[in-house]
Amino acid sequence: MICGVDEAGKGAVLGPMVVAAICVSDLASIGNSGIRDSKSLSPRQRELLFDDLVSSYPYYVVSYLPSAIDAALAGTTINHLIVEADAACITALSPEIAYLDACDVNAGRFGENVSRSLPFSCTVIAEHKADHSYTVVGAASIIAKVTRDRAVEALKEEYGAIGSGYPSDPATIRFLTDYIREHRSPPPCARRSWKTVSALLARQNQSSLDDF
Repeated sequence: MICGVDEAGKGAVLGPMVVAAICVSDLASIGNSGIRDSKSLSPRQRELLFDDLVSSYPYYVVSYLPSAIDAALAGTTINHLIVEADAACITALSPEIAYLDACDVNAGRFGENVSRSLPFSCTVIAEHKADHSYTVVGAASIIAKVTRDRAVEALKEEYGAIGSGYPSDPATIRFLTDYIREHRSPPPCARRSWKTVSALLARQNQSSLDDF
């Protein structure tokens, strides 16, 4: 069995980070299904492929809520958290070979860290942009992306217009700014450990002092 692993939401300030893995008997089995890096697909295409993938192949998903990310980052790094999640996904599927999209700037080091975290022998191949190079990793990226997108949609139903959840999105920053101004604290769906949030809190605190 061959496994592909990828993440979605590593850099987001709102919502979960999702790591997903999928297992196939051979790489050719999904080679002609239109699967590629999830970011190059439309939401509709991702949804259709997601439904087909999860009904056809073994898969596993690990999701970290913002509170869990904040708690973990008090003693580790986001890359180490992804190493743990990758290892959990691979362990759940027990493949002989696992292809990973490397989150570390040093792809080899990332693969070695995941390999050391496994309770069994598995050939681990970690590369940058592996979702472009290996269809099985592209398939994992689709599962991770759709899982996170659905979580973000649920947050929109609760909070309204929150944007994509990434710091580069003006709608996300506008939502956070307004929420912090009104509540004097970030929403539960925000990663408090992110610099984006701490900067907005500092700005709000300074504004309150100026008003006083």
